[in-house]
Amino acid sequence: MTNIQKTEAFLKEQFDGCDYYKEHPADREYRVQHSYRAAHIAREIARKEGLDEEGLIIGALLHDVGYSLRFENGWQEHGRLSARLARPFLEQIGLGKERVQEICYGIAIHVDGKADFPGEKTPFACSIGDADDVDRFDAYRIYDAMEHADFYNLKIEDKRKWLREKLDWIRWRLGEKSGTETGRCMIAECLLYQRQYYEKVLEQMEHSEGIEL
Repeated sequence: MTNIQKTEAFLKEQFDGCDYYKEHPADREYRVQHSYRAAHIAREIARKEGLDEEGLIIGALLHDVGYSLRFENGWQEHGRLSARLARPFLEQIGLGKERVQEICYGIAIHVDGKADFPGEKTPFACSIGDADDVDRFDAYRIYDAMEHADFYNLKIEDKRKWLREKLDWIRWRLGEKSGTETGRCMIAECLLYQRQYYEKVLEQMEHSEGIEL
């Protein structure tokens, strides 16, 4: 088995042993699928930027493995939990001390930019979070976000409010930094697509309560 195949097996083993995912199999499927999509994105970033391709794919596959554990301090902790869970596995497959450290640091900071151990925000480390963000901001997330908000059943004024808040957030996120130029461009492409979609829906919502003569 290659290191990537070993990582795939480890990820699925952790999720299969999670009591929450046993009771919520659809959530497990989403998390596995998201991890694979992030890994594909990480591979593209690595190839275009000349980064460690195997390492970045492995980091992306494992960036959310902490979801198999119970959160004591909220979901924002899952990056650091994922790094703790990933480290012994990465050491076991023999990636080397420096590679393990950089992969774990990238995993740890991908949620809120914070780790509970020293490290450097290198382009490689930041690209784990970028790969995660590209998938989270891509087309599927539009459906997922609206479904989560129960958009269909919202009152019209609440729909408009929700859409405006989304557009405000997109405007803010477009100004944030990325690990590489490739990551920045990929994230911007997703966000601009979201912005176009939400602006169009908002326009429809503005024309849903009467007509001016």
